Amino acid sequence: MPSESDAATTNLPPQTYEGVFTMAVSCDIDAPIETVWDILTDFPKYGECQQITDAARRPLADQTPAAGQHLLMHVHILPTLDDARAKRTATFERILACDPAARRLAWAVLLPAWFLRAERWQALSALGGGTRYESREVFAGPGAYLIRMMMRRGLQESFDAMADALKARAEGQH
Repeated sequence: MPSESDAATTNLPPQTYEGVFTMAVSCDIDAPIETVWDILTDFPKYGECQQITDAARRPLADQTPAAGQHLLMHVHILPTLDDARAKRTATFERILACDPAARRLAWAVLLPAWFLRAERWQALSALGGGTRYESREVFAGPGAYLIRMMMRRGLQESFDAMADALKARAEGQH
């Protein structure tokens, strides 16, 4: 069980801009931080759902995430792998940070910033023998109003499902 001081700490960096809305999730995982980081950054296990690519969206042979690389994600909103039950969309992003020492991973959408600015951070913090996983995405610009109106609930369910899956997988390996 985390202490009060654990609950007050975060490894997410401060927001760099205000948005129309923010999605967030946090969960405590009973597994070492190294195990959780390895799972979070094991992009080859994401398969076709998430691939590091070149600027033309062609998958790279080396799927190790690094700042400056492109990321093509095929996401289901609502969270399921069943194309008949949920809309599958592709988003093209740029990896902003992949910092193993700080245990932070971030990317931003590659759309004109005047229309949509979206930046997602994921961070891990050590909690004794366990790990706290946190994720936050800030949406700004006119496009953010459309996303909030049409996809907010599904996005939150997807954030929650990511945290639950990461927790289950890490605790299953530990």
